Amino acid sequence: MKNLKQQIEELNENLAKQLPVEVLEVFGKSIQDLKSSEIEENSIAIGERFPDFNLPNTTNETIELKELLQNGKVIVAFFRGNWCPYCNLELKALQDNLKEISDRKTTLVAISPQASDYNEELKNNHDLKFELLTDKNNTLAKQLGISFKLQDYVIPIYNSLGINLSEYNENDHNELPVPAVFVIDTNGNIIYKFVDTNYMNRIDFQELAKQL
Repeated sequence: MKNLKQQIEELNENLAKQLPVEVLEVFGKSIQDLKSSEIEENSIAIGERFPDFNLPNTTNETIELKELLQNGKVIVAFFRGNWCPYCNLELKALQDNLKEISDRKTTLVAISPQASDYNEELKNNHDLKFELLTDKNNTLAKQLGISFKLQDYVIPIYNSLGINLSEYNENDHNELPVPAVFVIDTNGNIIYKFVDTNYMNRIDFQELAKQL
């Protein structure tokens, strides 16, 4: 089975064939602009306390971080939405490794700003056995410093591809989280973080596993 990095390389090759050059150029410019905003450097740091959260899952049950931490470490993975093919690949890869995560007394949750109906759809499509939570209006992502407003010049491209963020996120903010993964110890402190404004780059599970 191909690992996540290989799957992403294949996806990049396919998108390069399918999408017009001007669209790919806009996406590239968007990533460069985000890189220069220094979100990665300014986001919450290793050693800091992760904000306690109470977020709804796909059945509208409230999931609390402090309760999860009673069972061991917690991995929190932020993703953009079920419309993002890179996020789909990453979540499937996490599902493929879920037994190893659970065996190490660690709980995995994934968080996005999209409405719970879309999270439920995603969960069903990939048979995900971990919680998908809704961070309405990117409130938690903002606390972590990983939220950003999609550039005005990118929004028409998203719309042309059928990605209407106001519909997915139920607001007109056009805000997304940077794809990020945090490992939180039982004291609520961050012991590992992966934050990359280039959404094509995703967590390496072998690297993540070392933190568990």
